[in-house]
Amino acid sequence: MHVDIRSCTDKIDYSSYDLLHFFNIIRPADILSHIRNSGKPFVVSTIYVEYAEFEKKARTGLMGMLFKFFSADFIEYLKVIARAIIKGEKIVSPVYLFWGHRKSLKFVIEEASLLLPNSNSEYNRLARNYKTTQNYLVVPNAISTALFLKNSSPAKNEKLVLCVGRIEGLKNQLNLIKALNDTEYQLIIIGAAATNQLDYFEQCKAAASANISFIDNIPQQQLVRYYEEAKVHVLPSWFETTGLSSLEAGAMGCNVVITDKGDASEYFGDLAFYCDPASSSSIFKAVDEAAKEPVKQALREKIISNYTWEIAALKTEEAYNIVLQKSIDYANRNNWNKGNTQ
Repeated sequence: MHVDIRSCTDKIDYSSYDLLHFFNIIRPADILSHIRNSGKPFVVSTIYVEYAEFEKKARTGLMGMLFKFFSADFIEYLKVIARAIIKGEKIVSPVYLFWGHRKSLKFVIEEASLLLPNSNSEYNRLARNYKTTQNYLVVPNAISTALFLKNSSPAKNEKLVLCVGRIEGLKNQLNLIKALNDTEYQLIIIGAAATNQLDYFEQCKAAASANISFIDNIPQQQLVRYYEEAKVHVLPSWFETTGLSSLEAGAMGCNVVITDKGDASEYFGDLAFYCDPASSSSIFKAVDEAAKEPVKQALREKIISNYTWEIAALKTEEAYNIVLQKSIDYANRNNWNKGNTQ
């Protein structure tokens, strides 16, 4: 099976392909034209993140005020227009401007041959919010077992807490900082600031006490030693479909603190410590419990058994074969029908 990776802005010779695979269903403006112009079956890795709670409760400034009055779909529509005006991003599918976000996204769902969410929870949210259903196959988020396997490293530092992820409002590092400021814990925040939220990064740095430090984005190979040493990894986001760094940390023997918003509980179950992202006291309580509890080896075993890139690749290949076989069966039926009407 041959796969090419292309940008949504590329001019594509669709005749070279049997199947298209799109990523991120909340960007239908990048997808619609390819669907309509190709006439090919397609699958979508949905990555269906809901930003509405963050936009309405935590975003600051003029946009934060405006978003309190708009629906989630209209907020996403405004973002597309803003990115086009401010950043010069091309709106690949002009029909999106006339259809709007909700109709466009629903069209993608209904026309897809198969949806590939990261969890059943993610699919159920999507189907519920857009009041439509589609065939789907869960393709899990995953880790590299070549990198993130705990070895015979020294004992965990119970006072060391990590937060690995892009620094932005959705990831909620500011409330995490407020939760751990001037406590017995050393917090290391690893990640680059989101390019459109540099002010948020400055707020984080200004709020941080001496027990909190920042490390810019580093290669995954360099993350390993931090995961090895830390007892706790925390990702108190306003929303997560999974939280890739939480999986990595869990595989490396960290106790994991995660948000109670989104789909992560389907992955972690009762093997994680949960917090309310809106509450600094809730975040501190979860971190404190995670630091004092024994490392949950069962979480590591669950991740290694279920959430690896090898498993994700096999599931993706399975999805492709399902769709391609349906296309072959459909073509054969049509040819048979034509032969019997002559």
